[in-house]
Amino acid sequence: MGTDLPFTSRRSPVLCLRGCVASSQPLASAVGLDVLKHGGNAADAAVAIAAALAVTEPCSTGLGGDAFCLFYNGNTGEIRGINGSGRSPQALTLDFLEGLGYSAEAPPSVFDALNVTVPGAPACWCDTVQLFGSQKLSMQEVLSGAVELAVKGFPVAEVTAYHWAKWVAALRDSGKEQGEDLLIGGHPPKHGQVFKNIAMARTIKELGERGKPAFYQGRVAQAIVDVINQNGGVMTLEDLSSHDSEVVSPISTEYKGVRLWELPPNSQGLVALLLLNILENFPQLKAGGHNSSDYIHVFVEAVRLAQTDAFGYLGDSTHLTVPLESLLAKSYSQQQARHISMDRVMEQVEPGLLTGSDTVYFCVIDSQGNACSFVNSTYMGFGTGLVPKGCGFSLQNRGANFSLQRGHINCVAGRKRPYHTIIPALLTGSSTDSEKPQLLAALGVMGAFMQPQGHIQVLLNMVEFGMNPQQALDAPRVFVQYENKTDQWLINLEEGIDQEVAVELRRRGHRVNWPVTGHERAHFGRGQIITVGDWWNRSVTQTNSPFRVLWAGSDPRADGCALGY
Repeated sequence: MGTDLPFTSRRSPVLCLRGCVASSQPLASAVGLDVLKHGGNAADAAVAIAAALAVTEPCSTGLGGDAFCLFYNGNTGEIRGINGSGRSPQALTLDFLEGLGYSAEAPPSVFDALNVTVPGAPACWCDTVQLFGSQKLSMQEVLSGAVELAVKGFPVAEVTAYHWAKWVAALRDSGKEQGEDLLIGGHPPKHGQVFKNIAMARTIKELGERGKPAFYQGRVAQAIVDVINQNGGVMTLEDLSSHDSEVVSPISTEYKGVRLWELPPNSQGLVALLLLNILENFPQLKAGGHNSSDYIHVFVEAVRLAQTDAFGYLGDSTHLTVPLESLLAKSYSQQQARHISMDRVMEQVEPGLLTGSDTVYFCVIDSQGNACSFVNSTYMGFGTGLVPKGCGFSLQNRGANFSLQRGHINCVAGRKRPYHTIIPALLTGSSTDSEKPQLLAALGVMGAFMQPQGHIQVLLNMVEFGMNPQQALDAPRVFVQYENKTDQWLINLEEGIDQEVAVELRRRGHRVNWPVTGHERAHFGRGQIITVGDWWNRSVTQTNSPFRVLWAGSDPRADGCALGY
């Protein structure tokens, strides 16, 4: 397949009154909308979409990966989260890895079976429905749309077909013959080719019938342990059966009358909040215009500061104390902002180790005013590419984000969760402790270390530049990337940003990659947004309107769409 997409996107935001879903796959969006129409709420629909995406985009997400959820209760205004990330096997210690000859300088391959952490997604799906669901639909009913897609088949979408082919080598590696479950005759399905996955249908059906024990005990658990141990890993049945999700309180910060909510560590939601706090100290941010050289320069420098802090402080909170209050203090962001000069790039900003990712983000708002912001991922494409026999899904390689540096905050250890890139977000109006926060949006942008950068770019597009959700997602983006090989930061500028901006950024000392086009635009993530009302349009108020209008956008860099009713 060529490097250029043979189409461009220009679409209006989706408008509706009762309920809305947005995902990277139209068939998955349709499954979620069906759940809403049959009495399910936002949480039910989000899990239905997660399962449908596991079927239709297995090169990005699935049962073998992790998931995170943020839920807004339309009745009480309460926001709660679920950390559905899995932990490393008990036996995976630094001493063990060093005994195998691995080190910080020479870690295992990112696709090694040693990088499989316990898949947290299936438990997160079950817990989301149990804790936040309508209780009107059974888990079987919630998952039935995904099962039908897997059994009857679906035509593979264009962007998905590209990424399926891109990551297929992980499935073909020696010892991974079970990867045939995710191929057709040994090859990745082509754009428009119908793909069925009977093995995955069985796994999802069993999860619906018996809940978490169907995955973390019995047939599936044994198949997971077998394929990992056959390929040099150390996961046990006890590692799987002892897994549980963690219900968490989200963290947040305020920016110009809106409040952004993210999940706490080990999720990197902290990076988005640190970034927003730093940018608040630059009132001239809007003055130069959207994606001007001044705007991008300040944004890039703020990303470098926020990302560096994250690598210094962010890890599994059950293994360490993360100083959230100090990091999120406005006084701290003011101190950090002083490091930024408008004329020249900063020197000596030390980053951590970065790698790539594939993930799916999606969101739902229902007729009761509930919102579910959800993200699910196998990390890099098919993850390790290991497919448990008869199960139809691949196992993630999230453990590649551990450090093998002794004493590092993210150093590998048994039963530990690694630094995690996937983050859902919610946006509310500012409120006092006694007030119910007003829901403004469910939003997210998948894409590894791009995710917090994507969150803030689309948020600023709406808050600062008055864009609607679709415009905010369509607009060209920036991705600030640390390159391990060169020990330098690289600024990726998407097609649509002026060449003069790239030239000026280079003059200030930035390394710039411009323009990034075609399928390489995947570096900028793929987002979805649903808003309640058009609050970004300051000249319009719906205070006296009897209608609550939902506005939605879906990223043109993916295959998906928003649907409403």
